[in-house]
Amino acid sequence: MSYGTAITLDRPYANVVEQVRAALKEQGFGVLTEIDVQATMREKLGEQMEPYVILGACNPPLAHRALSADPSIGLLLPCNVVVRAHEGHTIVEALDPNVMVEVTGDASLSLVAAEASKRLNAALDAVANEQA
Repeated sequence: MSYGTAITLDRPYANVVEQVRAALKEQGFGVLTEIDVQATMREKLGEQMEPYVILGACNPPLAHRALSADPSIGLLLPCNVVVRAHEGHTIVEALDPNVMVEVTGDASLSLVAAEASKRLNAALDAVANEQA
């Protein structure tokens, strides 16, 4: 089962994180949560890894529609976007919102998932096409 979309860029990690934030904002998403996985692994486990951040992105109108259709859908919100460094590249991955339809089997979420997918893909396209 595929559960996300990814792009690989030859740009510095820190720059890409900011580009992703801006692109998400342009598509109506705010970043509600940010988890610095690299720092957490270092602090809690003493493990070293490449930079890795999880951005919990939320588009309030879409979230409201989804929660109105199924109040338990909050378990699958927000839309997570990962930015991580890997072997000299920066990878951006976004969860496919259609996963919430597949997991719940609730067809009433299809339109919300389609709109969220369209916006997330547009954000990834903007980042992919942005100049370094």
